[in-house]
Amino acid sequence: METSTGGVTGTDGGAGEQRRESGARPAGEAAGRGPGGGRPPAPPASLSPSRASDFMQCPLLYRFRVIDRLPEKPSEAATRGTLVHAVLERLFDVPAAERTAPLAKAMLPGQWDRLRAARPELEELFAAAEAGQGEGEEPAERLARWLAEAEALVERWFSLEDPTRLEPAERELFVETELSSGLRLRGIIDRVDVAPTGEVRIVDYKTGKAPRPEYAQGALFQMKFYALVVWRLRQVVPRRLQLVYLGSGDVVTYDPVPADLEAVERKLAALWEAIRSATESGDWRPRRTKLCGWCDHRAVCPEFGGTPPPYPLPVAPAVLPVGPPRGEPGPQGRMGAH
Repeated sequence: METSTGGVTGTDGGAGEQRRESGARPAGEAAGRGPGGGRPPAPPASLSPSRASDFMQCPLLYRFRVIDRLPEKPSEAATRGTLVHAVLERLFDVPAAERTAPLAKAMLPGQWDRLRAARPELEELFAAAEAGQGEGEEPAERLARWLAEAEALVERWFSLEDPTRLEPAERELFVETELSSGLRLRGIIDRVDVAPTGEVRIVDYKTGKAPRPEYAQGALFQMKFYALVVWRLRQVVPRRLQLVYLGSGDVVTYDPVPADLEAVERKLAALWEAIRSATESGDWRPRRTKLCGWCDHRAVCPEFGGTPPPYPLPVAPAVLPVGPPRGEPGPQGRMGAH
């Protein structure tokens, strides 16, 4: 789909870039910024695709990230993804004919410097090797290897899409809407293309590999989430959702219909009700999966013998069932014909 510069608009897309680089998130969505993140704990106020996925993966992880705001160490993989996203966004600042792979790769060091300036904690990323990651390498060697891996991802993108034929309507677009239920949805879309005919394509870059078909629904859920927000904001169902997997060189597309997005809206409403219930009761259950090995919070997780920090929000008192006083018979009933 060739694109024009008209179509979907929304809150300043530059704000999305700043959040991606700084690690900042909207109130109720913060993660990895230390206890409280400089703000008092508060009940969740909105839902993003990442936090919805957190709750579905493990409710306790959602609590740690959204309510407790426990700090999380930056990882090489996630930071590399942020860096590659920044380059692919900035590349469209130059004229179409100049959007070449050598230019994109040359942008990586400058964008890395910019990212480090915005997030000082990244200075420690290559300071010391961790078990199983960069062991035996000097910090400079680890950084060089890491940048080379980012270069490979950027170069692979040119085999999947031709930026000289694209003029995105939006990049790093922050979108937000409130559903009729009162649930506020928000997120950052990597790229929005709008064809001369008005058809909308939502594009998301993934620096990992495409999942096996049985695990593809998770990524499609994120894309349908974005499509729902765009639909509710602009009354236009996106024509195509496109996932670009730079790690494996795959492009996955899906063409949604209103029934798909209505189903997502119902799922999000049920998810939000479960989050509200856990927020009020303080009952956040851990869910052990193979992803636990990547979690920063195992030391405070009951599944690994840890104890979560004290719950920082008030807990609603339990509501006792209404019935007759103890010792008195309850109402009698009968089933059958008189």
